Amino acid sequence: MKTRKEIINDYKQTKSKIGVFQIRNKSNDKIFVESSLDLIAIWNRLRFQLNMGSHPNLELQKDWKALGEENFTYEILSEIQQDDAVQMDYRKEIKKLEAMFIEELQPFGERGYHKNKG
Repeated sequence: MKTRKEIINDYKQTKSKIGVFQIRNKSNDKIFVESSLDLIAIWNRLRFQLNMGSHPNLELQKDWKALGEENFTYEILSEIQQDDAVQMDYRKEIKKLEAMFIEELQPFGERGYHKNKG
């Protein structure tokens, strides 16, 4: 059996999943696309925000409140594999990847919860 110190060390060595995700409204297929340095923790945080009524995207918040959590899915669109041998700014890389998915999926208007820039 591992000691508490070994368990904590193992946890610290565990790499979080980095990448891009979407929240999809199952009733109308509208999507919200974003990226995170921790794809597991972000879903917990977003669900908490949405359930508390404090998510910054007001349209997504309104639909969540009206339809309930069971009418939404959380889907990982892409993950970036971490490599200890390579120095990389993962935050910058996932923002580029997020922008590519937003460009491809066009989650604006009837298709999503994003506002068109410009």
